[in-house]
Amino acid sequence: MNSFVSILRTSPAILLLAGSFQVSSAEPNPPVPKAELVAPGIWRIRLGKPEEFTPSFFRTAPVDQAHLKTLPEVGNMPLDAGGISFQVSSHGCAVRLPMAADESIYGFGLNTELFDMTQTADGHTGRRVFLKPTDHPENDLGESHAPVPFYVSSRGYGVFVDTARFTSFYTGNVSPVGAAAETGNGVAKSSVADLYRLQEQQNKTMLVEIPAAKGVDVYVFAGPAMLDAVKRYNLFSGGGCVPPLWGLGVQYRGYGQFGADESLKLAARLRADHIPCDVWGVEPGWQTKTYSCSFVWNTNKFNDPDDFVRKMHQQDFRLNFWEHAFTHPSSPIYNALKPWSGDYAVWGGLVPDFASPQARQIFLTQNRKALFDKGVDAVKLDECDYQPESATPWSFPAVSKFPSGLDGEQMHSLFGLLYQQTMLEPYAEKSLRTWGLVRNSQALAASLPYVVYSDSYDHRCYVRGLVNEGFSGLLWTPEVRDADSVKDLYRRVETVIFSPEALINCWYIKNPPWQQIDKDKNNRNEWMPDQQQVTDGIRKLLQLRMSFVPYLYSAFNEYRLKGIPPIRALVLDWPDDPAVREIDDQYMFGASVMVAPMFLGQKSRSVYLPAGDWYDFWTHQKYAGSQKIEATNNQEQIPLFVKGGTLLPLSRPMEHISADTVFDLTVYSFGSQPADSILYEDDGVSNAFATGNQNQIRLHWDDRGHSVERTGGYKGRSRFQVVTWTTINGL
Repeated sequence: MNSFVSILRTSPAILLLAGSFQVSSAEPNPPVPKAELVAPGIWRIRLGKPEEFTPSFFRTAPVDQAHLKTLPEVGNMPLDAGGISFQVSSHGCAVRLPMAADESIYGFGLNTELFDMTQTADGHTGRRVFLKPTDHPENDLGESHAPVPFYVSSRGYGVFVDTARFTSFYTGNVSPVGAAAETGNGVAKSSVADLYRLQEQQNKTMLVEIPAAKGVDVYVFAGPAMLDAVKRYNLFSGGGCVPPLWGLGVQYRGYGQFGADESLKLAARLRADHIPCDVWGVEPGWQTKTYSCSFVWNTNKFNDPDDFVRKMHQQDFRLNFWEHAFTHPSSPIYNALKPWSGDYAVWGGLVPDFASPQARQIFLTQNRKALFDKGVDAVKLDECDYQPESATPWSFPAVSKFPSGLDGEQMHSLFGLLYQQTMLEPYAEKSLRTWGLVRNSQALAASLPYVVYSDSYDHRCYVRGLVNEGFSGLLWTPEVRDADSVKDLYRRVETVIFSPEALINCWYIKNPPWQQIDKDKNNRNEWMPDQQQVTDGIRKLLQLRMSFVPYLYSAFNEYRLKGIPPIRALVLDWPDDPAVREIDDQYMFGASVMVAPMFLGQKSRSVYLPAGDWYDFWTHQKYAGSQKIEATNNQEQIPLFVKGGTLLPLSRPMEHISADTVFDLTVYSFGSQPADSILYEDDGVSNAFATGNQNQIRLHWDDRGHSVERTGGYKGRSRFQVVTWTTINGL
């Protein structure tokens, strides 16, 4: 437990100030709950007796108090404490929070089906959002790979309910007795819209149902704008993660049953074809047992693991290895781990209690030997979610018990979070950065360098996940596997290159999808007739990703220092524009680039441009904002728009990023007004940047000329070299 949480939980003075608020349904005049200011613009309200094991209990990154102080000063808590009520019942506890009639609610984690959480497809206003981890996120219930009990309101505040229970949020569709009732002549309504219009016209209630618990801590985050509330939440989480530079390149994951020879051969082919790639992913075939896992090398496929790692590194591939946590009886750590595991098995394997230091230490013993000590650069943490609604669920039940005291429900909520923390330890010990993949996450995860992925494959849902990720301190990859057509492949690759992780995940196909999109034909080594043309086109798209690496690296550093999500919904940047409240298929990529993905079957798409000047990235045509336009981009060009007044540094594309890579930059000035941009320069691999070993490079342009100014403590090799300045004034 870090010092902040320890002080918060144990200091009598703070607990006295915070108070403990508990009422029953029969109490006519319950006391107003007390709100304690715990950080600039952040209040905690303690209701009843909170459970011990919550996301904040297990946090590892301290609250970033210093950068929170740079946000706009606020006075009072943005929610009226008098409008907050609390009740304990045999079911657990419930919290009621005030909502205005016109509020929209966003967040609750990585939703791929929902956006505005007060709206339903059939005309209702208000809904139940059920936060429960699942490996099937294609639902409109709120279940997802990363359910997070944090939401942000269009009124410019955020709320975090600190619980690991499977919690329900009713976003304005339930009211206590005594709320406003319908007035008028009582004539029956003639449409769904009329039927629910009354709810839209009156103030609402956010009801939070928390099973089993007899109390909870509720944190309120001030704005004044929505983005300010999200910034505070991310800085409260410790600030956003910063990937190693190589993590922003392309990751290619090989066929699941590849051994060393097949992996080395295909990796060499990618280099020969000049396909940009920084990370090679090794799937389950490296282990002797995989469901559950042995964490022991399969020497029939990898006869010399050290030699394999060395040869891949010699080709400038970083390595990311697949695993999951469930531990097979044949694993060398099985007997030692058994006392520190849950009381139910999964696939015949132990479920490590990552809430206990003993389990973490034992689990890492074999992972260090097999992976970290050999120089493996990252891990893919699979199967740490859940399948609660299946008739044959594969994971441990909610009634499971763990030595730390967690039950199965709490462990399911926290499993991915604790797994990430555990596997980060060996890198932190060496002050090295990593960039992993994970299939489950939770609250306060912004500082963890893992990107959430899924076995689902709906392209529109993938994009909605990107739009939603920024509300809750999460990262998401819309990975590419096979495709329905060549055009579908292009559109999917276009989306993935404008995401946190440019992931080509070929775990079930032997060859790259640009050589054959059909799974069965691919695995028979049958190429498409136009595979060379498609390869050339996909190469250009992956090169585009590499051009954006310096710009994206700046966005992640702003995530760390300011809490600004690198990818986010338009409503965060333009909260006062009603037109963006429901836009779930466009998003901001970094500070100034708007992405509008296209999908299979579309010959064109409508794009909304918010207020201000905008420039088409491809044609340089200038558009006035606050309007819709029709984008008709060909299959090799995703619709991209750049805000007027932007300095956009783009690099000469390279095939991979190494320790001595220098990015040759062309800086594009969009518009005639003076403009600035900041690049962040460091060694790109270690954590030294966090202690001052980093430069800020200020790029400036105005009508008198341009300049480059370096400041900071980094004394190593220069990473960025401005070669050309170009002005884009529009057509």
